[in-house]
Amino acid sequence: MELKKSPDGGWGWVIVFVSFFTQFLCYGSPLAVGVLYIEWLDAFGEGKGKTAWVGSLASGVGLLASPVCSLCVSSFGARPVTIFSGFMVAGGLMLSSFAPNIYFLFFSYGIVVGLGCGLLYTATVTITCQYFDDRRGLALGLISTGSSVGLFIYAALQRMLVEFYGLDGCLLIVGALALNILACGSLMRPLQSSDCPLPKKIAPEDLPDKYAIYNEKGKNLEENINILDKSYSSEEKCRSTLANVDWKQESLLFKNLTVTHTKEPETYKKKVAEQTYFCKQLAKRKWQLYKNYCGETVALFKNKVFSALFIAILLFDIGGFPPSLLMEDVARSSNVKEEEFIMPLISIIGIMTAVGKLLLGILADFKWINTLYLYVATLIIMGLALCAIPFAKSYVTLALLSAILGFFTGNWSIFPYVTTKTVGIEKLAHAYGILMFFAGLGNSLGPPIVGWFYDWTQTYDIAFYFSGFCVLLGGFILLLAALPSWNTCNKQLPKPAPTTFLYKVASNV
Repeated sequence: MELKKSPDGGWGWVIVFVSFFTQFLCYGSPLAVGVLYIEWLDAFGEGKGKTAWVGSLASGVGLLASPVCSLCVSSFGARPVTIFSGFMVAGGLMLSSFAPNIYFLFFSYGIVVGLGCGLLYTATVTITCQYFDDRRGLALGLISTGSSVGLFIYAALQRMLVEFYGLDGCLLIVGALALNILACGSLMRPLQSSDCPLPKKIAPEDLPDKYAIYNEKGKNLEENINILDKSYSSEEKCRSTLANVDWKQESLLFKNLTVTHTKEPETYKKKVAEQTYFCKQLAKRKWQLYKNYCGETVALFKNKVFSALFIAILLFDIGGFPPSLLMEDVARSSNVKEEEFIMPLISIIGIMTAVGKLLLGILADFKWINTLYLYVATLIIMGLALCAIPFAKSYVTLALLSAILGFFTGNWSIFPYVTTKTVGIEKLAHAYGILMFFAGLGNSLGPPIVGWFYDWTQTYDIAFYFSGFCVLLGGFILLLAALPSWNTCNKQLPKPAPTTFLYKVASNV
């Protein structure tokens, strides 16, 4: 069915509203998992590195499975995927309340909830893009703040629920809240033409007239029919040369074969030949698409800036994601008293992430600001803030560093701008999918690595030095690749000049 023109309003604002709350409800608990992380440490008595896998899987699985999520949304639509994923997130959260050990949480909270969040993110972004064209940036900016607001509210909410109802009761209530995703999904009306007739089922004999792959069908059909005739004749010869078979049985078998072959209509041969040719051409097209995809991927990695961007996003997620998961435990390890906590540190990270997304997005719209250098600046400042965490021994300094980290984590809002500037708008979808895969890999590896450093040294100092070094290294690699002297595009610009000059001289003569 053909989609209607994007209304840029109307029911589209309902889509923005329900998409905002969908991301709010699904990402609230996984992003604020730092509150639950402390409770799981006490409940199961496992190491910090192993326990950190639960939160890292919940954030990383959705990104790692982004190609599968995109395929599901394009195949079934945003509404069915949202409703199904709502059951996944709610069921995974409720199931986690009955976890007997940490390994059960890897599946229920890490994989089930994480995959549900990935499906919901893809569904909300897809249907919002369908409803908005001119105001697409505003709409996407509004729905993306849902996850940040969810982090801000769920951090305090989960802490309060744990105090009143315990860890199991908290997960049950949060899972029940996630069932509201079903109501949000029911309002995601597909944007399609209501008067468009249903597609008719195509008969096999009508296929050659419908598809362009039969442009050369005449010659190929004759070849396939000849192949069929040869197979029939070879079959008869093989059967006639069987010396060990009884003479009467052989004659009867030969008569049956000749009768069936004479009764077989010529149209059946032609139909089989057409379908054989169709399957061959379809396989060739699939193989060609696969080769083109691999070729485009190789061409992307030949771009030095894109290769540096892929390294930077991987190192950024390895080093930059752990604070949102471990900051509460960092405060407890620094002997900060609970009476000093005016607001949970994770809540500060969440609200400042929302502010950073909005302000950095506004800055990226200014023509005099290079978004690539702006992104590099956020990485360098964030890396320095991570290295300063071991020196913070009070709630005020930890809150200040949490605010800085949260604000510059909002650089996710300008990451599509950076990708577009690097590879161009025509390759954005392909490049962004590759980068999101490695972002998910970094999200999955970062917290366990930091936790293992603590288990090894019994302090977070070396762990956050390592995190800061990773983010700084990614920033400087991207900066070096983005310098004009390394820009391959600028090197290729002078090449057309001699051709143009020679052409002008020839025309003047």
